[in-house]
Amino acid sequence: MNYLGMLYDLFKPFLDGEKKPLNTLEVSNIWMYTVMGDSTLRLEEIWINTAQDNELRETLKDIYATHKEIVADLKKFLLNEGVPLPKVYSPKPLGDYRSISEGARYTDREIANLMSYNLVVALTHGVRVLSESIRADIGLMFSKFLIQHLSVAIPLKELMIKRDWLQEPPPFMNQAQPLGSNI
Repeated sequence: MNYLGMLYDLFKPFLDGEKKPLNTLEVSNIWMYTVMGDSTLRLEEIWINTAQDNELRETLKDIYATHKEIVADLKKFLLNEGVPLPKVYSPKPLGDYRSISEGARYTDREIANLMSYNLVVALTHGVRVLSESIRADIGLMFSKFLIQHLSVAIPLKELMIKRDWLQEPPPFMNQAQPLGSNI
């Protein structure tokens, strides 16, 4: 099933015609999403450099490539709309995790859980941008981003389950007596 094609078909009737200028909320949300995305890229570069598990490192590289594409699309969109780009941090060079002392680097479990959290934040904020935007092109763009985030979040979750890294709450066991059981 081609979900991007379905989304395009859904938004197509609203894409034809003249685009309204961006409103303040749209600019603010997209600009903030761009800042968050670029900041996450810097973290991902550090995590790729420090991850010891090869499968985690490859998963992180896939997530990084996805985020790099999303951030590039956002920057292009903002520039086309005449919105100044946020100041960004310099990319981190490729390094060797063994040169970082044990207590100063993240463990693979910490990296996986922090990356998972960042993906949840991206999905949550992306849905917010989608729901608050007026223009159909923004809705289509963020629908695409949500699918991209889900496509990398699922393999990460599977790896976390496989490695027993997933932070999950204990099962809920209701100890309360059912109503009317004392009668």
